[in-house]
Amino acid sequence: MKTKKNLDPELLISLVLRWGVSISAVVMSIGIVLVLVTGTSGNIISNFPTNIREVIAGLISLNPVSIITFGLLLLIATPIFRVASTILIFLNEKDYPFIIITSVVFFILVFSLILGKEL
Repeated sequence: MKTKKNLDPELLISLVLRWGVSISAVVMSIGIVLVLVTGTSGNIISNFPTNIREVIAGLISLNPVSIITFGLLLLIATPIFRVASTILIFLNEKDYPFIIITSVVFFILVFSLILGKEL
């Protein structure tokens, strides 16, 4: 009979952080390489991506600054995703006090993003 293997919570959290930072570093590196190859950032000061729609439009058109901005957004999202993962871990362990505490932290993070500028 096979037993269900549970992933160690600390390992899961470290994987989330490692993958998030690694993916964002790769995305930003692609943007930097595009700047070096094309010799231009693809933006003028008044055309810098300032919201999600502009970043996505810039990604589609391979705009280097939009790619770098997307990498930074991934880097910002990594700790938020880590907190969300921690909530799921505590739910699995039925650790209700920590579910409440971590949920409050998660909502504070999300609320602070909503209150921020347009990104």
